[in-house]
Order: sequence, then C-alpha cells, then structure tokens
Amino acid sequence: MPQDTIAVTGATGHVGRLVASHLDAVGRGQRLLVRDPSSPRLPAFTTVTDVGRVDYADHDLSLAALRGVDVLFMVSAHESPTRAADHATFVDAAAAAGVRHVVYTSFAGAGPAATFTLARDHHATEEHIAASGMAWTFLRNTFYIDFMEELVGADGVIRGPARDGRCAVVARADVARVAAAVLTAPDAHAGRTYDVTGPESLSLADVARTISEVRGHSVSFQDETLEEAYASRASYGAPPWELDAWVSTYTAIASNVMAQPSDVVERVTGTAPTTLEDFLRAS
Repeated sequence: MPQDTIAVTGATGHVGRLVASHLDAVGRGQRLLVRDPSSPRLPAFTTVTDVGRVDYADHDLSLAALRGVDVLFMVSAHESPTRAADHATFVDAAAAAGVRHVVYTSFAGAGPAATFTLARDHHATEEHIAASGMAWTFLRNTFYIDFMEELVGADGVIRGPARDGRCAVVARADVARVAAAVLTAPDAHAGRTYDVTGPESLSLADVARTISEVRGHSVSFQDETLEEAYASRASYGAPPWELDAWVSTYTAIASNVMAQPSDVVERVTGTAPTTLEDFLRAS
C-alpha cells in the first residue's frame, strides 16, 4: 500500500526544518513547501521528493504546490495584521487541492478573546480548518523555551506584566517531535487538539533564576504595570497590534492559561520533554 504524501511548510524556519529532519531520519518521503525554493536554508535531505513554492496569501500558487499532498504540516505564518486571512486562503487552497489531513501549529488558549492577542488568529485558523472538510490535528504550543533568554534585557532584567503567573514553556524540538509523530500516523490523531508543553510550570522569576544559575551571571525578573509595559516598548515604533502582542505575551503568562504541563510530548513521542535547564546547558 503506498504511503501518504507528506508536505512540510516552513522548512527553512526553525520548527519546519526540525520536522523535516525527523521525517528524514525515519526515511519518510516529503515535499517541502517554502516561500523561496532558492533559499540557502532549504534542507537538502535525501527524503525530499519535491520542493514547491507557496505563499499563504496566494491561493493559486499554493493550490498548484499542494496538489497530490495527502497530509500537510502547516506552520503558522509570521505575525501580521493579515495572518488570519492569509491562513484562510491557504487552507482553502489545501482543501481544493485534495489534502486529506492538516496538522496545524496553533497556540495554547486559542480563542476569540484570548489574552495573548495573537492566539486569536490561531483560533480563527482552527475554525477555518475544522469547517473545511479536511481531517485535522491542532498542536497548541505554549511559549518556546528557545525564546526565554531573548526576554532578558541588556541590563540582565526580564521586564513585563506577568506578575507571578506561570507557563509550561516548551522546546521547539519537542514540538517538532510531536508533529513528526502525528504526520506519520495521522489517522490516530485525527480530530485531536493537543496542548504541547514542557514538563515544568515556571514563573518568569523561575526562568530568570535558572538562566542565572546556568549562565553564571545575574538575571532577575521585574514585574511591570500595563502602563509601564507599553511605555517601555513605545520607543520601538511598532504598530499598535504588535505592541499589544508584545505586552500580552506577559499578561497571558499572568493569566496562568499556560501554567499546567501536559503529558502530550511523552505520550505521543515516547520521550519526555526538555526542561529549561537542560535546554540552556545544551545550547
């Protein structure tokens, strides 16, 4: 019996490339779908059978690249005011091309009124996929462990209105392992929404303390009011929607919507997720 044709979007980015690497490691043929097939970041895995050019906002271009695909790994697009609409266009192209199953990288607490403003786009995309007639699996990831050190300012302080809220931050590599496992056995995961988390419920004070211990220099957390958070970021000149996203990163942590670790990574892949300390020591 022939195997499903698997397509991986975002293969020149962090998560997509990791997913493609896992599929390559188990010998699964795959089609890579990218915005720029000439990119030097395009993986040269032996299991890559084809490379297609897609643009989530371009229905016809995406339709041509998606024809013949059975199972699609859809990485969410870069944040923008048109992201939800672009996602919808791409989902429509996938359905028209005959894609059977979509595995989508969503976000924890996705909903129309999510505290983290960008999670509202994820909710809209989930709804569009669910209404498309295609089978689906949603991977609702928390904030990435990989991003934690980037929160530290030049003065060694993490600042934001997170209060004492907690988040079970997850490594991109663990998200990719889950995605690869689902892509190779999609029917077993059809109609499932997975909260993909790390193993620890950490406050930003915990994050600062762990970075301090591993890196050997002082890092601390300073809570901000909403007014302070907006004022401290105003100098970047970002548009209002982006400022809201930056600040709501911290208020989402304060809400504890991502506080509870799940067993998804270990249950789906057979291997426990990475801790923040282990990630830092390995990087």
